[in-house]
Amino acid sequence: MRYSASHKLETKEKLLQSSAVSAKKAGFSTVGVDGLMKAIGLSGAAFYSHFTSKDQLFASIVERELSQSLERLGADQDCDKLERCLKQYLSMAHVEHPESGCALPTLGAEIARSDVLVREEAQVWICRLQESWAKILQSDSLAWAILSQCVGALVVARMLASTDIQRTVLQSSHDEIGRQIAGRHQPICK
Repeated sequence: MRYSASHKLETKEKLLQSSAVSAKKAGFSTVGVDGLMKAIGLSGAAFYSHFTSKDQLFASIVERELSQSLERLGADQDCDKLERCLKQYLSMAHVEHPESGCALPTLGAEIARSDVLVREEAQVWICRLQESWAKILQSDSLAWAILSQCVGALVVARMLASTDIQRTVLQSSHDEIGRQIAGRHQPICK
């Protein structure tokens, strides 16, 4: 039985969405094609009508997730919106629910181990986010530092077992970012 083009697109979208959640929750390399397809109620053989390889699926997930992160975290922001965004990013909800948050802390190591095409795709979106923050902060280096600190703080917090220490890491990072912004760009952000 042949399916319509819209059915194929809907299935591909379900696969992307389900695989992204799975990857952010447990890592992309931990689940095979059969498991990814089973999660959306299809057989593993159907996978190859949507993607030529698991690597191609990962590249699509990286593009999709990082473009969504840019929509949430970048562009059309001012310092107040950036502050709210950073507070939400550096939150216990983000620590506890990696599947609904930014892909960088969860997939960063896998992206780093991927082929150059995946890393180049990630670079495009990460640079766009950094550029949007640099416009707000009027500093390329401060935007890179804050972006790196946010991702790193989330990774460290997720590695810890104690919620009290997790909260301390997040709050310390948020406070330090606030000092960095206030110290270098007081007229812009405060």
